Amino acid sequence: MGDERRTVITGMGLISPLGNTPEALWEALSTGRSGVGPLSFDAERTMPVHFGAEARHFTGGIDDFGPLEKEQKKAIRKALKMMCRECQIGVAAALLALNHAGLKPGATDPERSGISFGTDYMLSAPEDFSEAIAKCRDGDGQFDFPRWGAEGISKMEPLWLLKYLPNMPASHLAIYTDFRGPNNSLTMREAAANAAIGEAHEIISRGHAEIMLVGATGTRLHSMKMGHTAGQEEIAAGDSDPAAMSRPFDRSRCGEVLGEGAGAIVLEELSAALARGATIYGEVVGAATSCVADCHLLARRDRALQNVFQAALNAAKTKPDQVGHVHAHGLSTRTCDVDESRAIQAICGDRPVPVVAAKSYFGNLGAGSGMVELMSSLLAMQHGRLFPILNYATPDPECPVAAVRDSATAPGDSFVNLSVTPQAQAAAVMVRRYGG
Repeated sequence: MGDERRTVITGMGLISPLGNTPEALWEALSTGRSGVGPLSFDAERTMPVHFGAEARHFTGGIDDFGPLEKEQKKAIRKALKMMCRECQIGVAAALLALNHAGLKPGATDPERSGISFGTDYMLSAPEDFSEAIAKCRDGDGQFDFPRWGAEGISKMEPLWLLKYLPNMPASHLAIYTDFRGPNNSLTMREAAANAAIGEAHEIISRGHAEIMLVGATGTRLHSMKMGHTAGQEEIAAGDSDPAAMSRPFDRSRCGEVLGEGAGAIVLEELSAALARGATIYGEVVGAATSCVADCHLLARRDRALQNVFQAALNAAKTKPDQVGHVHAHGLSTRTCDVDESRAIQAICGDRPVPVVAAKSYFGNLGAGSGMVELMSSLLAMQHGRLFPILNYATPDPECPVAAVRDSATAPGDSFVNLSVTPQAQAAAVMVRRYGG
């Protein structure tokens, strides 16, 4: 490797429908336990679906943020009212990752420590406006806009906007950790996690930081977002068993399952990690992003995924037959799974590279999906076996992937993590088992 700066993963943290620790995540994946179930809120009356994958073990209490120093607890408690749920779970996952990495406050050079964080677009809930709007209704019950400035806006929370800015997770974390190095927020929906990892990897490779805290948070379990998704995408619905509704690449798949979650990892320059005796869970060896549309501006997810898969391999100086397994985006929609299968086949050819898809366990977590999926594959390498794609029963001839169907398949020594948005923004990361 010469003088090349290498990037390794030394910590993991998550808030997910399968639990809030790597151990809980692996237990669910290895035993086939789904995180999808009936929603805890009144979805029957107001939402397009009545089931999803909630991060049920996250209450928003200070204990959910892991072991903290006294001053950190004080600061977080004070700021919770300025965080929407997406922001809260993102901050919690990142602080859990730092704890998992054994990094205490003040243990790093703040000028050489940075943050790269991915998010969805964040939307206000209707209840944030309801009182203010009601105040501005005229005698006929219609909204009277001229009254908004004098009467309506005073009913809004003074710091309302800060709850929903997508750069707030990274901003809060910079304050709580005193990380003063490179700091960026990527609002790229499902592609955000892998894109954030790729950016952090490049920052370390260029010598601009020794440590990068990298995370992503998202949700589809939000009144406004659920409406948007139902109107624009194919979502699973019906009265069947909720746990059986997410079935990537299966011939009977009927749409994505909606969920919420966040994940974070700690990336370190190799020599810095070795110097402090850190546990190394894997090495990032390649990353890429791409966005493709045809001449009519229609999204080409197949081509975008093919681009990032190949570019990640090129960056890692790796051939397709050296990939241990692929962690697919695995959205469970009829069109996206076909597009992804074409991309995988275009790169891997006839070689049956094992394919896993953790979305079969927890659906689409938005921007948080890619990070929790990456951790799932890291854990699979650690335990020496892959987990099956849940609910995969009947192969779809249009999706000729080597879907993992049992727990006996070896993960290999590397994997490629794929993600893509409906607009064909794609991102990929290649991770290799660290071998010195």
